[in-house]
Amino acid sequence: MRRMFISGLSCVALLAAGWLAGCSRSSAAAEEDHAPTIGETHVKTEEAIFAGGCFWGTEAAFRKVNGVVATEVGYCGGHTSNPTYKDVCTETTGYAESVKVTFDPMKVSYPELLDAFWTAHDPTTMDRQGPDIGSQYRSVIFYENPTQEQLAKASAKEVQDSGVFGKRKIVTEIIPASRFYRAEEYHQEYFEKQGTASTCHTG
Repeated sequence: MRRMFISGLSCVALLAAGWLAGCSRSSAAAEEDHAPTIGETHVKTEEAIFAGGCFWGTEAAFRKVNGVVATEVGYCGGHTSNPTYKDVCTETTGYAESVKVTFDPMKVSYPELLDAFWTAHDPTTMDRQGPDIGSQYRSVIFYENPTQEQLAKASAKEVQDSGVFGKRKIVTEIIPASRFYRAEEYHQEYFEKQGTASTCHTG
C-alpha cells in the first residue's frame, strides 16, 4: 500500500518561469534548483476539492504538502446561492466546509493528495470530526472529472481494505463537484493568521 504520510510525498523540480537579468544558467540547472511554493501561479495546475471537518484544519494540512500552490476554504455540495458561514451552520443549506486545493501535478499527484486527505481526518465518523458535530463537517471528496472519481474510489477501497481504521467503515462521500463558494476572508489561512496550532481535529 502506498505510504499514507505527507512527509513521503515525492518531489519533481520544475523549470523556472523566466530568466533573471544577466542569468546564464542552463534550463537544466534552473529546473534542478527551483521548486514552486504556495503562492506561485506560473505553473500549469489542477484543482481538487475536499471536505474533512473544520475547514481551518483541512486547509492547514494541505498547505503543508509540497506541490500545493494555493488553497482556499469555502462551501461545496449545497443547494442555496451565496451561502455564508452562519447559513451553513444551520445545517439547512446542504453545504460542507470544504477546501479547494490548487496543485502542480508535476510535483504532487492526485492520489498523493488523497493520501493527505485520509491522514488529515477520521473518515469513519458520520457528520463529525472531533468536537465538531453537524452535516457541514461530513467527509466528502468532490471529484472534478472521471479520472478523479476513479482514483478516489480506488483510494477509499485501498484504505478500507488496509485495516488502518480497524473494522470501522469509511463513510466518506465521493460525489461530483458542484459550485464552490469561497468562505469569508477571516476563514482563509486561519491558523497562519492566528499563529496557533494548525489543527482543529481533536477531542
